[in-house]
Formats: sequence, structure tokens, C-alpha cells
Amino acid sequence: MATNAGAFVAISPSLGPEPCALSLSPPHEMTRTLARSLGFADLVLIVIGTVIGSGIFLVPGPVLQQSGGTVGVALVVWTVGGVLSLLGALTYGELGASKPDAGGLYVYIRDAFGPLAGFLYGWTMFLIMGSGSCATLAVAFTRYLGQFVTLSPIAGKAVSALMILVVMVLNVRGTRQSANVQNVTTALKVLGVIVMTALLIGTGSGLSASHGNWWPASFQFSMLSGVGTAMIGVLWAYEGWQYVTFSAGETRDPQRTFPRGLIVGTAALIAIYVLANVGYVAALGGAKVATSERVAAEAVGAIFGATAAKAIAAIILVSMFSAANGVTLTAPRLYFSMARDRVFFSKLAEVHPKFGTPAFAVVASSLWAMVLAVSGSFEQLLTYVIFISWVFYALGAAAVFVYRSREPKAARPFSTPGYPVTPILFVVAALAIVGNTIVTQPGRAGVGLGVAALGIPVFYLWRIMAGRPAPDESGGVPAPATSPTAATSESTSSRVLK
Repeated sequence: MATNAGAFVAISPSLGPEPCALSLSPPHEMTRTLARSLGFADLVLIVIGTVIGSGIFLVPGPVLQQSGGTVGVALVVWTVGGVLSLLGALTYGELGASKPDAGGLYVYIRDAFGPLAGFLYGWTMFLIMGSGSCATLAVAFTRYLGQFVTLSPIAGKAVSALMILVVMVLNVRGTRQSANVQNVTTALKVLGVIVMTALLIGTGSGLSASHGNWWPASFQFSMLSGVGTAMIGVLWAYEGWQYVTFSAGETRDPQRTFPRGLIVGTAALIAIYVLANVGYVAALGGAKVATSERVAAEAVGAIFGATAAKAIAAIILVSMFSAANGVTLTAPRLYFSMARDRVFFSKLAEVHPKFGTPAFAVVASSLWAMVLAVSGSFEQLLTYVIFISWVFYALGAAAVFVYRSREPKAARPFSTPGYPVTPILFVVAALAIVGNTIVTQPGRAGVGLGVAALGIPVFYLWRIMAGRPAPDESGGVPAPATSPTAATSESTSSRVLK
């Protein structure tokens, strides 16, 4: 820990001239072209590591309860939620293979629907969704650490900030180094979940005890409403697979590797999640799972005792650290791309000359995550805003229709299987989540929409400050005159990160 902190102090002066100055000057001369360093295994583990945080250890109880307490229905909900995520992964696989640039989903939305739509996604990601997710994981990490050591409120906030600091230093010092940490921590937590699941299924008797409660005698409308609510919780547990799109510009042979990594990682999550739920039922029985708020710890504790339950707490700590590292490894690439487009602080488009990372983007987002974690007042706001992400996920998937319409003969290294049904199903599911939130929780939806809408005047103000025209009616921006050198530096091939 002390070594990492010392490393950060050592590298901070070399991040660039005037580290605190966030200028709006053109980033062409400040940006460097970087090599791609992520392979297939890295992408698979980034997907899995970013998604598996704390959801699978906490959400199964409420999902089973909302599914009417019927185990079979709950498992179907978990499977369908995973399949919906897989449909999104199949669609984004085509987009990432066709546009393997840093920024991923931001790039897809920007190029399909205009710079304002792309900016609003980046705005909410930086302000709440990305940084807030990292802060949430840090706060939850501290709470679970309290099972091993007693922490005062001040010490708890310090640990949360320190956890983010460690992740930040790892990601400033190198993408390859951070990916290695991600690979190890993800492997550890997946191994832990698999071992836990196997032991619970092999030794528990809850499956036979719940045999008569697998399916309801009849399906009623009230149950369908509950299943819809359960689906929201399940999709939240699957949240994060799309973050890997931000790192498409760092992937080796992205036309082939990126879609494979994204799809395999998402498919693996379905198996891990469904089997983990079977393990919980095997240990506790369906009735006890439905009333549990900390199902993993209770399931292990019920069979192997309180000491073994602490082992689950340790796995959860590793899981949350890995997820926070995954967010920090991917999300700053979005801010990097925004800065290159001159709709964000230009310093965030700089690349560290020694470590080859978008260091300022990593530091800026991590410092803001620390502020959120220490303030402790952001968690409710995050729940208000997170549903907005599904608006952008729908736009990202819909972008595939725009690209195919504009460039019907363009080469597509990977084509979405089942097109156009696959993206249509995903878009409809995403919009259904948004619509359900607006109808059932209008107050929460209003706050989320308001935060996103605040980005509109900010976008136009940034355009004015940067000396660039606002988008025209078609959503495009008149291209500024550039020299051949500048044009080359801004080419797609140069927008790669190491």
C-alpha cells in the first residue's frame, strides 16, 4: 500500500505541464499514439470482473421474493436477464469490431446520433454513473472490511478513499499492469464463487425441500408485475458488461478479438449467476433465500458455520476491488475520447509519456469518485440516475441500424447474429426498463432526467469556450480546417490507447 502511494507521488510531477490546469486548448500536439495491449482473455476477464461486484451476493433474495417465491420463475428471470445482456453484447460486438476506438459506447452514440447525445452520455457517466459506481464499491468495500476490523466513521471514509487511490495508481502506471491485476482478482473471485456453488449444491438439501415450490399453480397478473420488478434487479446485477467497449481502442486485432471477448464474457456470467442461485437454494431452501438480504454469507454459514461465512466476506472484498479496478480501467477511456473531441477538459486527452495511459482522465475520475465516497450523500442520487444509463444503452444498440443504413456496403468484420431481431429485442427491453421506472417511480425518474438535462447547456457552453460551432441540424459539426499533419493525428488509427 505504501509502495503504491509512493509511486503515485513520484509520477505525479511527470503527468504534464501545469498539472492543475484544465485548459481548453486543442489537444492535437499533446496527444500520443499508443499501441494496443489487450487480448481475448483480458477482455473476457474485464467483462466478468467489472460485472461481478456485490450484486450476486445480495440480489437473489429480493429477486426470488418478487418472483412470487417460486424458484423456477426466479431462475428463468436470471436466465432471461442474462440473455438480454447477451443480445446487447452481440450488437455491441458488431459496433466495436467496426469502430474499434477508445470511448466505445460514447463513440457509437456520437457518430450515430450527434455529438450532443454522445456528450450527455459522457456527462452522466463522469458526474454520477461511472464515478458513482466506483464510489459505491469503495464504500461497500469498507463496510465488508468491518467484518474483520472495527472502523470508526472517519477511518471508514479514509479506507474508501485509499481503496480508490490504490486503483487509480494501478491504472495510471500502466494498462497492462492494471489488466494483470484485473485478471488475477477476477480469477480469484470466480474461483471462489464456483467453489462456493459446488459445495452448496453438493452438500445442501434445499433443492429437494423446495421441489414443490418451483412453479406456481397458476400465473396471475400480479406475478407478472413482480417479475418485471425482479428483472430490474437482475439486470442491475448484470450491469457493467458494456464498460469493456470503452477499451476497444486498446484491443489487439479488435475486429476479431473484441466481439469474441465481449460475448464469451457475457455468456459466462449467465452460467455463473444461474448456478450460484441454484447453490443458494440448495443451502437454504427457497423460502429462506426469499427473505435473505445477504444470501451468500447466510448460505455458507448455514452449512459450514460462521467462520466459513467470513471466507465469503473475503471473496466479496476481492470482488468489489476487482469491479472498481474494472471501472477505472475502462471508463476513463470515454473521458479521453470526449477530450479529444474538445467537449471536455483537454488535459484528459493527454497520455502519460512514460506509462502510456490516459493518466489525467484516470486521476480526474478517481478524485471525483473519492469526493463522492467521502461525502456519503451520493448513493441515493446514484439510484435515481442509474436508470438513465438504459436510455443510452438503447441508443448504442440502435446505432447499428444507423450505420447499416448509412454504409450498407461497408465491411463488417463481425455481424450481429439474428439481425435485426437481436438489437430490436435489446432496445425494446432497455426502453421497457426506462418506461417502467418513469411510470412506477416518477420522482426518481425526474431527478435522473434532470441531471442528464443539465448537460445540455454545459455542452453548448463548452463548444463556445472551445471556439467550435454547435452541431448543425443533422447532428454533425462542420469540420474545422486542419493541416495534413493534424488530420493524420486525428485519424481513427491514432485513437488507440495502450
